[in-house]
Amino acid sequence: MKTYFRALTIAGSDSGGGAGIQADVKTFCALGCFGMSVITALTAQNTKEVTGIFPIPPDFIGQQMDAVLEDIGTDAVKIGMLHSPEVIFTVARHLKKWQCRNIVLDPVMVSKSGDKLLQDEAVDALKQSLIPMADIITPNLPEASVLLGRAVTAREDMADAVKDLSDLGCPNVLLKGGHLTDEGSGDLLFSAGTGQWIELPGTRIQTPNSHGTGCTLSSAVCAGLARGLDINAAVQNGKAYITGALAAGADFSIGRGHGPVHHFFNLWPGNGKPAKAGNHS
Repeated sequence: MKTYFRALTIAGSDSGGGAGIQADVKTFCALGCFGMSVITALTAQNTKEVTGIFPIPPDFIGQQMDAVLEDIGTDAVKIGMLHSPEVIFTVARHLKKWQCRNIVLDPVMVSKSGDKLLQDEAVDALKQSLIPMADIITPNLPEASVLLGRAVTAREDMADAVKDLSDLGCPNVLLKGGHLTDEGSGDLLFSAGTGQWIELPGTRIQTPNSHGTGCTLSSAVCAGLARGLDINAAVQNGKAYITGALAAGADFSIGRGHGPVHHFFNLWPGNGKPAKAGNHS
């Protein structure tokens, strides 16, 4: 009997379908993995805003992890929205219990619409218990600023930032440059084991449809690791995937705010219908 490449996301649910576990599972499927989920919070959100967050009790998060990992197991784990210290410690404890490997941590703190998704006291818990367990972390510049307690806003800040982030205990750091103000949106990958920096140049794609880009990239890296790629190859493939999804999604209109990327651009050629006047979907 054949088996699947298995990828597990531990993250919040996005009712609008563009980010969170919805984006993660879509990415897993698009990249050839069997996707599973542990939901840490329910959000009421759309392309414009987050109107409500309903946290899942930590005990039930642990119960979800036990149910999935005891039976199905996983080849890689992506971690997204964890809103409180109690949730962070629960997730860390169960990852250790099941000896999970290939852990990708996306330290989600703020939504695309600017809504806060992580309690202030949870940052220390993240640094204490989860970052040292991860194989790679994927912060953007604002998240790196919070983790390091200093401003990381310019391209010249990034080289020092990735090394200092790695000093928090994670051997690999992918610092995303989407918040840079220049024309490029290049990322920087640092490996503590080799001391090597790898620049991942990127051309900025002009589109309002950027909701879920961080979730999608970290999930793409996770899918690559689940399929047996090394960190460098998984990151390179993930970068290529999110670039393609952003470019393809730019041609679509959905919602009235930040729409999603096109997760299935490589599987749905020519997909889409002409928009009607007054149609916002």
